[in-house]
Amino acid sequence: MPQYLLGKPEPTALIRFQPCGKNYKGVQLTGMRIDLNADVGEGLLGEAGQDSALMPHITSANVACGFHAGGPAVMRATVALAAAHDVAVGAHPGFPDLEGFGRRELDVTPRDVEDFVVYQIGALAAIAAAQGVRLQHVKPHGALFNMAARDAALADAVARATAVIDRSLILFGLAGSELIGAGWRAGLRTACEGFADRAYRPDGTLVSRQDPGAVIHDHETVVARAVRMVRDRTVEAIDGSVIPLTIDTVCVHGDTPDAANLAAGIRRALVESGIEVKALRG
Repeated sequence: MPQYLLGKPEPTALIRFQPCGKNYKGVQLTGMRIDLNADVGEGLLGEAGQDSALMPHITSANVACGFHAGGPAVMRATVALAAAHDVAVGAHPGFPDLEGFGRRELDVTPRDVEDFVVYQIGALAAIAAAQGVRLQHVKPHGALFNMAARDAALADAVARATAVIDRSLILFGLAGSELIGAGWRAGLRTACEGFADRAYRPDGTLVSRQDPGAVIHDHETVVARAVRMVRDRTVEAIDGSVIPLTIDTVCVHGDTPDAANLAAGIRRALVESGIEVKALRG
């Protein structure tokens, strides 16, 4: 494994928007329907209390693959938990950075990214197959997700790694980002993701977690933002401007305090608004 050098995160660059729903292989959710995903399997074995509480309320689970969190036993237990709740399973590959929880930007090449994403997807796919489960999707984690959102070369590396494992996998990416474009170029189905608990910049990128106001903690506000994203296809940016946002899936972060109640509230509000909550595979 190369020696990755921790680098100072670069300012978020303006991304070139990739309109959702234009790829003939893209996931296109017509009518009022949305997937609700969560990042899970990020604790130690025996510390899956929040995951257990989350599973009844989500439709897709992004399972950590051991590089930023988790490990073989945790992966196996998390896949089993998802299967028991009929929740679709996806790989959540991250940077090899347990200490930084995969949220620190690393100095990596596209070759590095392709290698360790193949490694992580392949590991989870094998663990899932041993339990009779086939992966639905791939969603990069943390800094890898953010870097690939703006860097086409890194995005292409993630897409190639996904495609070489299984071309039926759906690649999740920030709505309008390079990840979505990379998925199209690789011939993959893609799903544009929205984050109800994260602040957006006017250009459609996420506010860095290092900046004040990046994470929205008030549950009522988060729930209302989720419904607005799906129903109105807009989100209010941190400066108060309203930006268009077409999404296929909404994320709930599994490490958010009281994430299970937040997910339950989001799902209940979506259903009450006439929006079907269903995995992308269905």
